[in-house]
Amino acid sequence: MDDFVCVRLIQANALDLGLFQFDFDMSFAAFFLEADKTILGRYGTRSAKPKDADKDISLAGLREAMKAALALHADIETHRPALAKKRGPDPAHATPLDFPALDRFEEKLDYEGKLAGSCVHCHMIPEAARKEFREAKKPIPDQLLYPWPNPTVAGMKLRNDQRATLESIAPDSPAAKTGLRGGDEIVTMAGQPILSPADIQWVLHQAAGSDRIPMTVRRDGDTGSKLLVLEEGWRKASDISWRTSTWDLRRMALGGMVLESLTAEQRRTLGLSDEKLGLRVQYTGKYNDHARAHNAGVQVEDILVSLGGLDENLTESQLLARILESHQPGDTIEAKLRRGKEDVTVQFQLP
Repeated sequence: MDDFVCVRLIQANALDLGLFQFDFDMSFAAFFLEADKTILGRYGTRSAKPKDADKDISLAGLREAMKAALALHADIETHRPALAKKRGPDPAHATPLDFPALDRFEEKLDYEGKLAGSCVHCHMIPEAARKEFREAKKPIPDQLLYPWPNPTVAGMKLRNDQRATLESIAPDSPAAKTGLRGGDEIVTMAGQPILSPADIQWVLHQAAGSDRIPMTVRRDGDTGSKLLVLEEGWRKASDISWRTSTWDLRRMALGGMVLESLTAEQRRTLGLSDEKLGLRVQYTGKYNDHARAHNAGVQVEDILVSLGGLDENLTESQLLARILESHQPGDTIEAKLRRGKEDVTVQFQLP
């Protein structure tokens, strides 16, 4: 820590979005920066709801990332060309306050009044970006809908106590087809030095709908090259249900329902085949646009078997995306539900 100048940002109101591009749904994120704002790397990864929010990070992992950042700093001129790739394209808006949905906020927090209410929370930024597309009746880009893909989407499970070391590889995944193995250390991706799983996420976040990403991997002391091939639609395997900003997507597409997949045993009990939709209503919003499903008669413990004509077996994340693709604000949508032994159909208007 003595080798770093530590700065803590506690609000995002006037955040420089050209520099600070990271996963805005996280509880903790760190940047390693040169004095000239060259980005050495990022730290902070999340893939689960609050009770498991810290499973992807550790003090040991942060320490390894910091050591790697110091090594880059010691030879910064050599690494500058590669580090330039750690900054993304210019954002649509320079700061969060430039989003129409956030223009009610001020640059500084109201420490003498309603402090929390004066703060732009990080998750509000992707919400505001998606809202712009939705209100313009334009498709929400996949990069906004499935941001910062976890490496598991490509079949890579990483250790949380190392720099970027693979714990295991999912069979038949892009990582498996690349020839990666558990124990491999990812040294570079897309020509960029990798300091942590968050750096891998940055590369994946910038990747195209289908892509070929060169990698340098260290295995048993030897370094070699690999090519990660991502096929069209790879990003849509992401689980976005844990994300705080997904709450606003539920408003847009589900009328405020929070849904969870049924177990195989629950499906058998209900007589649902593996091909059919079966999502349990875990919660319904009670206020404003989040209450539309609730006000239409949807109840907790209902089993959603069709929404907007979609009845194939989908996760909540997949259903959200399909509804957003096929329905516009103002559309009336029909939900078919299984309530005990009774079949119930309700309708509500999408906001």
